[in-house]
Amino acid sequence: MTDRATTHDSPSPAARGALVDLSSRDPDWWRQAVVYQVYPRSFADSDGDGLGDLRGVTRRLGHLAALGVDAVWLSPFYPSELADGGYDVADHRDVDPRLGTLDDFDALTAEAHRLGLKVITDLVPNHTSHLHPWFQEALRSAPGSAARARYVFREGRGEHGELPPTDWQSVFGGSAWRRVPDGQWYLHLFAPEQPDLNWREEEVRADFRATLRFWSDRGVDGFRVDVAHALVKDLDEPLRDVGDIGVTGEDSLPRLPPGSHPYWDRDEVHEIYRDWRRIFDSYSPPRTAVAEAWVPDSRRALYARPDELGQAFNFEYLQAGWDAGELREVIASSLATARAAGASATWVLSNHDVIRHASRLMLPPGTDDNAWLLAGGRAPAVDAAAGLARARAATLLMLALPGSAYVYQGEELGLPEVADLPTEVLRDPIWEQTGHVRKGRDGCRVPLPWTCAGPSYGFGPGGAWLPQPAYFAAYAVEAQDGAEGSTLELYRTALRLRRKRLDGEDLTWMEETPDGVLGFARSEGWRCVTNLSGEAVPLPPGEVLLSSGPPLKDGRLEPDTTVWLA
Repeated sequence: MTDRATTHDSPSPAARGALVDLSSRDPDWWRQAVVYQVYPRSFADSDGDGLGDLRGVTRRLGHLAALGVDAVWLSPFYPSELADGGYDVADHRDVDPRLGTLDDFDALTAEAHRLGLKVITDLVPNHTSHLHPWFQEALRSAPGSAARARYVFREGRGEHGELPPTDWQSVFGGSAWRRVPDGQWYLHLFAPEQPDLNWREEEVRADFRATLRFWSDRGVDGFRVDVAHALVKDLDEPLRDVGDIGVTGEDSLPRLPPGSHPYWDRDEVHEIYRDWRRIFDSYSPPRTAVAEAWVPDSRRALYARPDELGQAFNFEYLQAGWDAGELREVIASSLATARAAGASATWVLSNHDVIRHASRLMLPPGTDDNAWLLAGGRAPAVDAAAGLARARAATLLMLALPGSAYVYQGEELGLPEVADLPTEVLRDPIWEQTGHVRKGRDGCRVPLPWTCAGPSYGFGPGGAWLPQPAYFAAYAVEAQDGAEGSTLELYRTALRLRRKRLDGEDLTWMEETPDGVLGFARSEGWRCVTNLSGEAVPLPPGEVLLSSGPPLKDGRLEPDTTVWLA
């Protein structure tokens, strides 16, 4: 077994500003890293077909190195018919031909390592595509066969088996069961094109061990584990209904004893991750992992234990409102949860599944996000300038917190949600599967603008698979590069200062702050103060290292502004 990640030279001081290299061979590099999520199909297109690809990512890695992040996380690039944006995987150990080849992936990894960037890939273990050879074999095989045992096939209920086996519902809407021609039903907690695997089968477990080694041997430094809390289901007969506790998913978890839900967050899932940890630790440095687990705070710590995945996404922080008291409570709880697990905390404001925070943070509490999207972002209307100011303040607050920060592509440009995509261009399966009730996630996946003009604003020589609004030109990398006060330069400066001043993983709350103001000091001696109130407040004494807003006036901190102080 080879470890190609360790064969590349460390980046030169000139390439990384002579700062501490958090993406070195240090096994704990991930504890306070900044990880940049790339959604490959929307990042950069090298061949003009309108779809982003791996060569496009490789050509733009210099942007990430200059930004100052420590790692790049690649959303799925595997063979897929894109029934769910690439999360319907037909082969977990290959590259979609439209996105490149394994040689292209190797070139991307080599260039990332040359620039001092770690590479994290998205692992999708809960399900496969319906085009996966295993599922195609299952469809050709008889009920009760070994091929069907890799998935969850069951007889239906009703006089002729015409009813689904249970009341389980898909996250994307409708029943979680789909009937096949011979009368049996298969489980899909997401799209029908994403049949769930049966993790009670040793063949399934062995195949994913092979997948972990396959990518680790190619130099991958870590894995983001999709739907980490869903792998194990209660498949004992008779299958039990969920009933009135909430059939659609994670919202029902608090209503049942921990670990007992029929298909979310079952206790048995942790033995899988303990098995994976032995593989991760067989490499030098050990491979890292982070769980996407939509579970209560107390349960999230289990996935982040050192003998399991080591880290888990903190969705409470992403879902918190723009309120000083609520944010303080979430931050304190998240730090305590991570500490109890022996992990570091994680922080995220945007990703490929949620409304971009430059828009989301401006929505009044209680806003129905889907209704807002269906209204094209016009009810209520969002002031773009005010949204950007709040997003910049939120970013500096996040980057000052101890732990790992996950940055979604385009947020360094201040991109808002493209809420007014016409329905005829939507690609997210949520739109069709809910009968045009839920608009879906396309608005945060619109391809990035790199230049102020030209085909697809520099995304590629052709068009873009989702239409880009004309106002993207003002947000382009070209428009912001070197521009004083731009959001891109704010990110670059913040990441440079953050890296220079990182040391410990503790903070101390500043108690003497006005109402609506959140302040804390890092153990390294610097402070972060965010004004979430509606009026200017006195600025605490100290040297201003960085401000998310315009120059401070008369020693006062304006609303929706964060400052870092020495």
